[in-house]
Amino acid sequence: MQHGLISKLIAIRLPEDLVAFIDTLVTEGEVSSRAAVVIRAPTHEQRRMRIAKDVEILSGSLNTDDFNELVAYSAGQSIDLE
Repeated sequence: MQHGLISKLIAIRLPEDLVAFIDTLVTEGEVSSRAAVVIRAPTHEQRRMRIAKDVEILSGSLNTDDFNELVAYSAGQSIDLE
């Protein structure tokens, strides 16, 4: 598990159709356990929220003039592809 060395046991209630879906994933070998599926959703949401925050921060601080200067500089440079 990549989410730290310490874990905490929690009990959650899920609708029967989601439990059946999770069990199918486990049975078909798509995931190793129910826990692996349950960990996936909040991990994905956490990553999505971090990315959204980064976008918010960066969109407020972008100066297109800086990029224009970078493009102009880069256009004049030769690229060694070997």
